[in-house]
Amino acid sequence: MSANLSYLNELKQNGDFLTLSRNNEWHLDASTFTLDNGTAVTVHDTGVIEFQPKGITTKDVVLSSAIHGNETAPIEICDELIKRIISGDLQLAQRALFIFGNPQSINIGKRFIGENLNRLFNGHHTVEGVPMNNERVRAAKLEQYVSDFYYRGSQVSQRCHYDLHTAIRGSKNDKFAVYPFLHGKPWKKAQLQFLLSCGVNTVLMMKSAATTFSYYSSFVHGADSFTVELGQVKPFGENDMSRFEKTKQTLTALISQKEVIYKEFDASDFELFSVHRSINRTEHVFSFPFSDDAENFTGFAKGELLATDGQTCYYAEVDGEAIIFPNADVALGQRALLTVIPLKNTDNII
Repeated sequence: MSANLSYLNELKQNGDFLTLSRNNEWHLDASTFTLDNGTAVTVHDTGVIEFQPKGITTKDVVLSSAIHGNETAPIEICDELIKRIISGDLQLAQRALFIFGNPQSINIGKRFIGENLNRLFNGHHTVEGVPMNNERVRAAKLEQYVSDFYYRGSQVSQRCHYDLHTAIRGSKNDKFAVYPFLHGKPWKKAQLQFLLSCGVNTVLMMKSAATTFSYYSSFVHGADSFTVELGQVKPFGENDMSRFEKTKQTLTALISQKEVIYKEFDASDFELFSVHRSINRTEHVFSFPFSDDAENFTGFAKGELLATDGQTCYYAEVDGEAIIFPNADVALGQRALLTVIPLKNTDNII
């Protein structure tokens, strides 16, 4: 038995895959075992564990967290679910793949080590002339694990991927989701109903391709996929987990029930936004006119200054243009700000 396969007995006993991953930051030998209820468990790598229940399943569900290591609430949610599955307390009805994206960044309490992992998917991990690093290697591996997971499932199963995050800033809309660009395909009422059940009633509809994990699963594998923001970044131990009870209950039902019935769709339950534009940082001198505690979804009047990039000033183009994910410290060439406006045409929701 290889040295780090000795973890199996301890994992079977305590289900603590998170600590195991944190103790093996970039690699863990693959292994498999079977729970007493017949569920097959496969550890693919550090932070990547798969559960295959006995019998016929209809959904292939990927739940990822720690793509940014300091976003702790989703990590705690997934940690709890994994422990419950391994202990036998939670019996699965659907295939599930859990991913802790960047264990080393969890250990240092930072978004990333050398490069933002959520800017490296959909093939952006391997670029000619750009040296590889641990995060680029990790992004390539995570894409492969997701691909293998979906390809081993039934061709008629629904593919889902919910990439769970928390935002750097506070938000006027505490929880919100990003619906990846669907290249003309319609948005799904059923998925919005799922999000509402999670306590998420605010959704941003993207209008261009992206480098994010959720876009990769949506574009390459046709998965129902979202980036889900569950409040604001906090250290371990400081999250009020009662704020995520709806999310936990809904995710639990998703993987443990053959079918989940959600509230009937009502557009008035939601705040839906369309991305108006993306502002990238191209100069070393880049700044925002608003304070560091300005919340996501803060709106600006037409003509108000939004950002200064070297000699270029960006002003609000429409009344109510609102800011999302402002971050002046991103690398040159990366997105520093999204702006959104209310979605007016909902004909593409079926």
